[in-house]
Amino acid sequence: MNLSELKPAKGSKQSDNFRRGRGHGSGNGKTAGKGHKGQKARSGAPRVGFEGGQMPLYRRIPKRGFTNRNSLEIVGINVDALDRFEDGAVVTVETLVETGIVKNPKDGVKILGNGELTKKLTVKANAFSAGAAEKIQALGGTVEVI
Repeated sequence: MNLSELKPAKGSKQSDNFRRGRGHGSGNGKTAGKGHKGQKARSGAPRVGFEGGQMPLYRRIPKRGFTNRNSLEIVGINVDALDRFEDGAVVTVETLVETGIVKNPKDGVKILGNGELTKKLTVKANAFSAGAAEKIQALGGTVEVI
């Protein structure tokens, strides 16, 4: 399959080339699909979401705070959770998911320093706290930031 061969699914796209208001035979004559009378039949109909002067929904709902579009959702894992791996194992985000320690890594995994570690491990994660890095390296393990 090439980009030049891509096309929408059959029936999903409707042609917009029919002419409105050109007689009954066209299937879109007389009122040209606008029904009879009323504000929406006239030119200059109100914008989408206009509720006839009533306070519109998007202004009735309270708005609070601020959401940063660039924020990352990092999953924190304590050092004691890594103790279930064998001595000398390489621990990556994928192995953490396979063992069930992390369900959804989201934007990254950070290793935190809570708890005790008893095995020498090579740990590859997105971030490490200073305490976690110390504990892993104190046992002869290595810390790699991906």
